Amino acid sequence: MNLRDLKYLVALAEHRHFGRAASACFVSQPTLSTQIRKLEEELGVSLVERAPRKVMLTPAGREAAARARGIIAEVEQMKEAARRSRAPEAGTVRLGIFPTLGPYLLPHVISRIRARFPQLELLLVEEKSDVLLAQLRNGQLDATVLALPLHDDQLHTEFLFEEPFVLAVPEGHPLAQRSSVHLNELADQRLLLLQDGHCLRDQALDVCHLAGALEKSEFQATSLETLRQMVAANVGITLLPLLAVKPPVARSENIHLLGFDGAPRPSRRIALVWRRSSAMNGFLEQLARLFQSLPDTLLQPAPLRPEEPSTPT
Repeated sequence: MNLRDLKYLVALAEHRHFGRAASACFVSQPTLSTQIRKLEEELGVSLVERAPRKVMLTPAGREAAARARGIIAEVEQMKEAARRSRAPEAGTVRLGIFPTLGPYLLPHVISRIRARFPQLELLLVEEKSDVLLAQLRNGQLDATVLALPLHDDQLHTEFLFEEPFVLAVPEGHPLAQRSSVHLNELADQRLLLLQDGHCLRDQALDVCHLAGALEKSEFQATSLETLRQMVAANVGITLLPLLAVKPPVARSENIHLLGFDGAPRPSRRIALVWRRSSAMNGFLEQLARLFQSLPDTLLQPAPLRPEEPSTPT
């Protein structure tokens, strides 16, 4: 048994197809199939159910694949620890971030990261939060930016900042004459939300439950930009994260933004998350401080009228 064969098994567990798994491992399909059979012979159990059009892992195969992921992650951590001891701020870091934050946060931090760590190769992975967590746990990511709370004793969370939400309404909406709104004023409103699987949907639903608002369930957006365009088209109103309406994001026509008065003010708490066993703890703490050093004005709601057409002078 060797590390290469364990990687083949993990690839097969992920792709459920010999051809796709072989392509992912950059080997021929017969090579991968042969090594999987040798692994089965060595372990004395069947790992794979081979059907004409699909591949499924047996219970023993699923357990073996789970253990293989852990072994591969530990080996990668060993390599990373050795490399970090030689050059702590150089090499490659695989960082995850979720889609409703990445495009709006990264323009403000990438230049800071490059300036602070000029030898660093930063590989960014944008996925939904549950996918990022799975990839972090199995060692495919070194760290990921996620919304709190998280409940996993094996992970370290470093709080970065709190991002307020703003209310986005069409220009013709009754609330468009206002500059702010209290959360309890949403009690009779129906909000547009994202599809299932987006953490922003869950966050917005929490706000709806707190305010007594409802979801406009006949419309669900696939992305934050689609959600914005639905508001501009007068389909409904929604909550947007503050960074999604800050420059360099382009102004959307026909949208009016409102901040929230009083307490509680809806927001989401963002953290950098990594495995407690990571050999990169010291470096990741430095990386977190770069995110924490964003200008205070970037996360302050005022001024909140970037979506309005400017008045000619």
